[in-house]
Parts: sequence; C-alpha cells; structure tokens
Amino acid sequence: MRAVTFQQPGVVSVEERPQPELVDPGDAIVRIEATGVCGSDLHIYHGRVKIEPGFTIGHEYVGTVVATGDAVGTVAVGDRVLGCFHTACGTCFHCLRGEYHRCVRSRTFGHGATLGSLQGTQAEMALVPHADMVLRAVPDGMRPEVALFAGDVMGTGFHAVDSSGLRPGDVAAVLGLGPVGLCAVQAAKACGAAHVIAIDTVEERLGIAASFGAEPVHLGEQDPRAAARAATEGRGVDVCIDAVGDPKALESAIRMTRDCGSIQCIGVYAERAEIHLGLMWLKAITLRGGQANVIAHVDRVLAMMSAGVLDPTPLVTHHMPLEKAAEAYAIYDRREALKIVLTP
Repeated sequence: MRAVTFQQPGVVSVEERPQPELVDPGDAIVRIEATGVCGSDLHIYHGRVKIEPGFTIGHEYVGTVVATGDAVGTVAVGDRVLGCFHTACGTCFHCLRGEYHRCVRSRTFGHGATLGSLQGTQAEMALVPHADMVLRAVPDGMRPEVALFAGDVMGTGFHAVDSSGLRPGDVAAVLGLGPVGLCAVQAAKACGAAHVIAIDTVEERLGIAASFGAEPVHLGEQDPRAAARAATEGRGVDVCIDAVGDPKALESAIRMTRDCGSIQCIGVYAERAEIHLGLMWLKAITLRGGQANVIAHVDRVLAMMSAGVLDPTPLVTHHMPLEKAAEAYAIYDRREALKIVLTP
C-alpha cells in the first residue's frame, strides 16, 4: 500500500509499505478514505518531535472497516468510521478514571517509538488497536472531511475549553488561530463564553474567527492585553487558551489572564521553556496542559457537529491526493493552508 513517510526534517515521501495485519483480538483495519495534515505533523516535519526515518505519519482519519479481531464489538466490517488520534485500553488506572489520554498503554498514530510505535494514517490502510475505544461510526450525511475533525482537531479544541473551567458568561482569549485555535473559538462560543478574543497575525484566520463571533486581534498591529482589559473592565480574561505551544504565547497568556483565572495550554511543548512563574503565582492563576483527552469527548463533539453547533467546514482549505503529500506539507509549512485533506 502507499503511505506517507518521514525521511528527515523537511522531507516526506510516499512509499510502498506492507498492508497492516490484525495483531490482537481488539484490533481493526480501516481502509482510509480521508486523512488530514495537522499542526502536530509539522512538529515531526521540522524535526521537533523525533521519529525514525521511514515511519508512516499522520493521525487523522476516516474510512471503512475491512477487518476486525474477534473481541471487537462496536464496529463491523463495512462500517464507515472515524478514529481518535490516540488509543486507550479502557482498563488501566487512568482509563477507569476517564483519563484516556494518559492510558498506560496509550499509543499515538504516526509518532514513532516515542509514542508507541503505531504506524500513521496518511496511508491507504491503517491498523487500529483497541478499536472499540478508538473508532466511532460516521453519522449519516456527514462528509469525511468534516468527520475527521472529531477525532483530533475539533476534539482538541473542545478539550481545551472543557478542561479550562470556562463557565457560561466568561470572557475567553485564544492565542493562535490554526485549526485547533479556531476550533477552540467555536467551542468557547458553544459552551457559553460571553466574549472571545481571537489573536493571530494572519488576516485570513482572524477573519474566520470573526465569522465565528469572536473579536479578532492582530498581534502585530494591536495590543492583546488592551483588548482583554477593554472586554473585562480592566480585570483580564477569565480563561486563556494557548494554542501555539511557544513560551512567548504562554507569557502573554499569563499577562492577559485575570487574578484567579485559568490558562489551558493545548499547543505542543516539546522542550524546556522559561516563563514568569512569579507573576503566575502572584495572580493565583491555574495552569493546565497536556495532550487532549479526545476519546473522552468524541461522542459529545460528534453530537455537536451533527447538530451544526460545531462546524469545521470553513477550516478545510485544500483537498489533495496522497501522492502530493510532499507538496501538501510544504504548503502547510508556509501557512498557506488551514486544513489539508489527503485522499488515498
């Protein structure tokens, strides 16, 4: 089968790889119909997240089940499904507490040995362990490029809002308007935020945030802290979501957030970072971070997407065949696309 593989920083290629085979009774094999290029994939592309050369990458996927192990009960051969970007066993200490993102046997698609050596989904077929936990049926009438958001990007944006402690009537700020940040803007509005400040430097992304009902703030031309003060009688925002994964963004979040407010870091931090911890301590800010608990949220997110409360359609800017993966990564790296959907 054809698969997109990492070769070295800045280089991916489409190569022939063996078709996956069932390993455990809980496994399923999915023939991929649509797969996305994600901001997390760029961390691999840049060499920031280390994986082995030749490893199949990608972790967003929609497709059809073509084989299942004997223990799989919730999906069957022929079902159209979407999948979450990580797996969970369902029985360990963390899973029994609903902390599926910290499952002791969790594996993340397309991230090499560091995160479980699970081959990725930018391919014609993919092996899905713990299929009953990971896969969901695609709702009738939902297009594949929409459905794939539930298992990663929209699920991550929703997780950011849900975990931040945002309450109806709060004022929120979202730093970074890539697909995850824009999904967080939608989720914050859907969860009752009275006002959302959306911060970036790309005019197109600011325009999309405005269409979602947010106040756009251009980082290079406007002062985010002034916008936060103006929206809150000088207090600062109740909730700030860092969808960048950069210490400068986190420092800005600390300064924009009110005393006793909260910051949710959903951007990827792969290195040590220095922030003004004294200011965070003085303001009694709650700081949360970590990988998104998408499995815990996927059913709610799917329901909200099916009802049109959450709609990622405006974020899909490119459809490309799998063979053009190298071009797709180059386009995404230049920030000329929001979401690229690859079709095997």
